[in-house]
Amino acid sequence: MDALEIKAFVPAQDFGLSKRFYADLGFTQKSEGGGVAYFACGHCAFLLQDYYVKEFAENCVMHLLVTDVRAWHRHVSAADLAGRYGVAVSAVTEQPWGITDFAVTDPSGVCWQIGQNTPGFQRVGRIT
Repeated sequence: MDALEIKAFVPAQDFGLSKRFYADLGFTQKSEGGGVAYFACGHCAFLLQDYYVKEFAENCVMHLLVTDVRAWHRHVSAADLAGRYGVAVSAVTEQPWGITDFAVTDPSGVCWQIGQNTPGFQRVGRIT
């Protein structure tokens, strides 16, 4: 048994608006059909669905691991995603679990944690 890929379905309250947001965030739309748009960036991908349940969207969190979190944050700031889409963008923060990240919400309320492994992070506990 082999697995080739895993993708999450991300809800969209306004499908057109969300497609524009994700293109501006840095993803490329690869295909669309039947109310589902396939977005990718490098080897990472997800399926944007023209379907919305408020409680699910506002509790959905996606984690995108990148090589340079500060470059992504600069891109999000320069693209003025917060102003153009009315979304929240946090500051870059070094987390105690070894990820340096920032959060951006999409127009439907889905939270994206965009981060990189914190350089020099020392693991503690049982995991070696």
